[in-house]
Amino acid sequence: MSLEVGGKTIEVTESGFLVNLDDWNEDIAEAIAQDEGISLTQEHWDVVNYLRDEYINNAGNQPNNRTMLKDVGKIWGKKISSKDLYDLFPGNPSKQAGRIGGLPESRRKGGY
Repeated sequence: MSLEVGGKTIEVTESGFLVNLDDWNEDIAEAIAQDEGISLTQEHWDVVNYLRDEYINNAGNQPNNRTMLKDVGKIWGKKISSKDLYDLFPGNPSKQAGRIGGLPESRRKGGY
């Protein structure tokens, strides 16, 4: 499967995750988000950038939803709930934000 962005063909898996992490850029993130019916706000970017940082700079770590609540809450300076993340990424925050962020599909189960 592939995705066309800016005249460039990007290979994706059957579930829409990038095959090559290095293909990712913000235009691709916008295109994936648009396909999923999401208009990226600063809060969306905070979550996407957090997940990318964890994966790239922390040995491939892909935090679950519970860990995301704690860490993103620190970024935003307030306590947040699962609803806050699901309002941003209704298709499962860790997976949907990871897909938009160009990360490989997570194989772990559950959010806790």
